[in-house]
Amino acid sequence: MVRIGSSRDLIRQLQEDGWVLMRARGSHHHFKHPTKPGKVTVKHPRKDVPEGTRRNILRQAGLQDTPGPLERRDGR
Repeated sequence: MVRIGSSRDLIRQLQEDGWVLMRARGSHHHFKHPTKPGKVTVKHPRKDVPEGTRRNILRQAGLQDTPGPLERRDGR
């Protein structure tokens, strides 16, 4: 299964979970959560975020891996 998503979709997921944009330096947006430890960095704008990168950002944020907006079930 190949998932394709944009940085905008990823940022929306973070904000829905309570992550707040702390600063943006160049193309990197840094988010912090009021109760969760650490910070999460997302490169923005980026149309296609690689699946491994998306999964790692969600893991760092303590979120479950949810399907991206475009999902291919045939594995191609």
